[in-house]
Amino acid sequence: MKLLVYGAGVCGSLFAARMHEAGHDVSLLARGERLAALGRHGVQLAEEDGPVRRVPVPVVEHPDGGYDLITVFVRTHQVDAVLESLAGVQGDVLFLLNWAAGPETLGAVIGHARVLLGFPTTGGTMDGDVVRYRKSNFITRRVAMPIGEPDGRTTPRLERIVETFRTAGINAKAEPQMDAWLRTHAAFEVPLGQAVHAAGGPIVLADDPDAVRGMLHLMRQNLAAMETPPVPRAFAALRALPQGLLVAVLRRFLKSPTAVHSGLNDPSPAAAAELTRLAEQIRAHAGAR
Repeated sequence: MKLLVYGAGVCGSLFAARMHEAGHDVSLLARGERLAALGRHGVQLAEEDGPVRRVPVPVVEHPDGGYDLITVFVRTHQVDAVLESLAGVQGDVLFLLNWAAGPETLGAVIGHARVLLGFPTTGGTMDGDVVRYRKSNFITRRVAMPIGEPDGRTTPRLERIVETFRTAGINAKAEPQMDAWLRTHAAFEVPLGQAVHAAGGPIVLADDPDAVRGMLHLMRQNLAAMETPPVPRAFAALRALPQGLLVAVLRRFLKSPTAVHSGLNDPSPAAAAELTRLAEQIRAHAGAR
């Protein structure tokens, strides 16, 4: 497979390295200092505090020609610029990112037939130019990376992509309700991320039951505004279970290693900008109903 990986952060770097090691023709798109570092050292990976290994993934600054598949790993507020740069580039485009505006907004720029949706279930941090990831990353973890067609069909191209990823050792699965999955995730993630940012971290938020209750209220509002049931269905519990029980569960989660070592602890302007854009998408969708 000739593959362009658009975005050289944690998720894109891990994905590009794995596909390169599996023998695919992979190019990793990066800009600025990240492009220069990748050109010097390749993708540098380390399992938590383990030794660094280098994967010589070819890097490019701009898309070149056509591809069998373009995978996009960027933040929500960066998508508009990505769409403009891909409008004249051939190849199906799999958006692996936070997105609550629906596939129509993506297809309007690059062509509706090219769009696939998904979400990376990986995690890690950038330590300088080194990507440090937990052992339970998206290659081996039990939670599969969901990928789907905008209309929910199981098409030959979707089956081909899922099988290609699995053969490369990436745990992927076809998700027939990918758009609803992404909207559900945003309905949960935006209140969670904004509350963590406002508190100054997940552990600080966990120690403020009133703030957790306010966060839960916003999650319930977002889920109620959805025109489809939540996906996965387990998120329906956020509306059905008693508030006191849910507050206790959320406080326990906020103190867990999963929350403490996740992107929730990212105080960067880029993380805040992504949450703001996602919140705008949620409000726009609710207003259009």
